[in-house]
Amino acid sequence: MYFDLIGEITHVETFATGSGIRELGRLRKLYGRGRWRKRKGLSQVRLADGTVRPAEVHWYEATGIGRREMKIKRFLD
Repeated sequence: MYFDLIGEITHVETFATGSGIRELGRLRKLYGRGRWRKRKGLSQVRLADGTVRPAEVHWYEATGIGRREMKIKRFLD
């Protein structure tokens, strides 16, 4: 699903770190070593068809590497 973030992500929460991330080996192989965290937050998103909806988004993040593989987990409306 293609989408763009509108504004900032609020209520950011880390819910997995290090070996608690199932995809850790793949992330390190693809993007490099780092202190990987799996995070979630709330944001407004613009979908491919132009509609804007509030959503919970999840992503992987590491210091020096940044956010990777952002996805919409659920819509909040």
